Amino acid sequence: MNNLDAIYDFILNEIRKLTIKENFYFKPIKPKLSDLELIAINISAEYLSIDSEYQLFRYLSNSKLKGMIERSVFNRRKRKLFLHLENIRKLMVAKFNEMETTFIVDSMPLEICKNARANRSKICKEK
Repeated sequence: MNNLDAIYDFILNEIRKLTIKENFYFKPIKPKLSDLELIAINISAEYLSIDSEYQLFRYLSNSKLKGMIERSVFNRRKRKLFLHLENIRKLMVAKFNEMETTFIVDSMPLEICKNARANRSKICKEK
């Protein structure tokens, strides 16, 4: 089992605890992947920092989800499920945040201007 499979299984189990429905829309032909499973794939890809759809489907070809969904169908269903995906994210964040009291924000420094212009810059000037 590769890393994507393990993360996908964990996220899918957590999502199933949060929601009642497996599918949000009626489909006359039952798809191989439910809407929740598609959302779990999407969240797993984001967790693994997979930005490219091409890279995601390369990972999927080496996992247990091989051949379960085509790229065009994945894109169409993902766009259609956007609002449900956001609601599930909010539920997950609320669940994970209820047991935390301290948060650490990791950020990278953002260059406002070049060092040569730093003395003349009026942005973020400390007094």
